[in-house]
Amino acid sequence: MADINFTNEPSRSLEAEPSRAAVAADPQPRWDIIELLFFAYRDFVGDPDHVLGQFGFGRAHHRVVHFVHRYPGLKVADLLEVLRITKQSLGRVLKQLLDEGYIVQKSGAADRRQRLLFATAKGEALVAELAGLQTDRINRALRGMAPNEVDAIGRFLSGMIDRDDPDKVLQAILGHDKAGAASGKIRE
Repeated sequence: MADINFTNEPSRSLEAEPSRAAVAADPQPRWDIIELLFFAYRDFVGDPDHVLGQFGFGRAHHRVVHFVHRYPGLKVADLLEVLRITKQSLGRVLKQLLDEGYIVQKSGAADRRQRLLFATAKGEALVAELAGLQTDRINRALRGMAPNEVDAIGRFLSGMIDRDDPDKVLQAILGHDKAGAASGKIRE
């Protein structure tokens, strides 16, 4: 295993809040935030990874069953947009989830060529278990924070997302389709 060398260079404090102009003008990488995001993501997905491993599933399975559960009737084409993976990769994951009874696929009513995806009770139970683990981690991290601090975290995470993404699910999440987001449905 390689040694880790730490330099004595000063790091940015998370407490310091530089102005927007200073942030835009500063060419230095934000190692503090980059590394915190790395470790936060690692641990956020790590909790579900342990459960998924018991079924021989991975993170792609988690993402598929999550979005299929959250957006019933999601088209395979829209799921490809969300996950940004190849048809081949999605096909392998979908086949396993279909074969093992976590999701079902139905033809579209208006267009029989459409493949619409729905979570089964088994899939919903898995999503609930995984979301419970992630919610516990989120709630621990938010414990003791004021509402305005929680709002700032939401604004920060939302600000990290590309706004020009045509993804229908993302648009629903961001509130561009408030009725769809509230109901978990995506408009055609």
